[in-house]
Amino acid sequence: MALRLITAGESHGPGLTCIVEGLPAGLELDQDAINGDMARRQLGHGRGGRMKIERDRADVTAGVRHGKTLGGPVALQIPNRDFANWEERMNPWPVEAEVPEVHLPRPGHADLVGTWKYRTNDVRNVLERASARETAARVAGGALCKAFLRALGVEVRSHVTRITSVTAPARERALTVDDFAHVDESPVRCLDAEVSAAMVQEINVLRKANESLGGTFEVIAFGLVPGLGSHVSWEERLDGRIAMAMMSIQAMKGVGIGDGFALAERPGSQAHDEIFHSEERGYFRETNRAGGLEGGMTTGEPLVVKVAMKPIPTLTKPLRSVDIDTKAPAEALRERTDSCTVPAAGVVGEAMLAYVLADAYRRKFGGDHVDDVREAVRAYEERIGWRRR
Repeated sequence: MALRLITAGESHGPGLTCIVEGLPAGLELDQDAINGDMARRQLGHGRGGRMKIERDRADVTAGVRHGKTLGGPVALQIPNRDFANWEERMNPWPVEAEVPEVHLPRPGHADLVGTWKYRTNDVRNVLERASARETAARVAGGALCKAFLRALGVEVRSHVTRITSVTAPARERALTVDDFAHVDESPVRCLDAEVSAAMVQEINVLRKANESLGGTFEVIAFGLVPGLGSHVSWEERLDGRIAMAMMSIQAMKGVGIGDGFALAERPGSQAHDEIFHSEERGYFRETNRAGGLEGGMTTGEPLVVKVAMKPIPTLTKPLRSVDIDTKAPAEALRERTDSCTVPAAGVVGEAMLAYVLADAYRRKFGGDHVDDVREAVRAYEERIGWRRR
């Protein structure tokens, strides 16, 4: 049994749709938790004017009755409140008004190549679907996956570790779920108060200079059983699936598991996690440099994923481009934009990691009802003698 998550919709169209197929029946859902994640995606210092317009909420239209899943596909709808201002330009059906085409592709966006690939001269036919607005639907679907994982004792969290030149210092101890209790109170979702203030200042300075900002965030899953994923074929390796999911998020340019690229700088004795055993703890590690993954499978340690995001390609002072209709030099398209969305990207990263992990649990444990899944997980934990961290 595999899990499937698909989205549909355009940035300024009537709305977004998400369908999650493969969840077991009997899973309790919390409407406030789903919409809470939708609101968290809109958090962060550096967001633009659209966040004042959209107050995202997800309406369940199929697959749930009285707060519990039925076992069929779950459908979610997220209305675009801004569609009222775009009804002529983005109406699904022909309109009488003359709608001007967009011919100014942005460097760093899907605009130019998309017009070649999909045989169109109107950049809007590309940019509307390529927009990161689509991630609102992913977060809605990811909230369902989080609910499933939570029923199995798994929690997924995220925090920002860098915004351009401002970096949070390395921590002396491993993070726990409790460390994230107040992360959303930071205007940049950073766990270090002093660094958070410096990041806000960095955004303010560069925003005044008409710049956009990138950075890095970390997503951590706690409470996973060992053995999710597999070493037997490349497409079953969980680290590969995670990397694909994270890199599919708009503007992401790099992914590392555990210590990631830093492992390339170390000798082997400082790169791996030695194995110990005690009657009290069973098998355990004193380090987690691998980030909870070895040989494409979870180890039972917290799963740590680090993601790098480039600056947003829509700038308030546009970069140089070419008018694809006249071929004349021109400034790239300028639309309402954010200056920094790294804090929000972390929330999207949570959704995508939750989806990959929920799918891994479904593939390994099956079950038509959520209690069947719980029973299968408990039997597996007893067989391998694993003690929940």
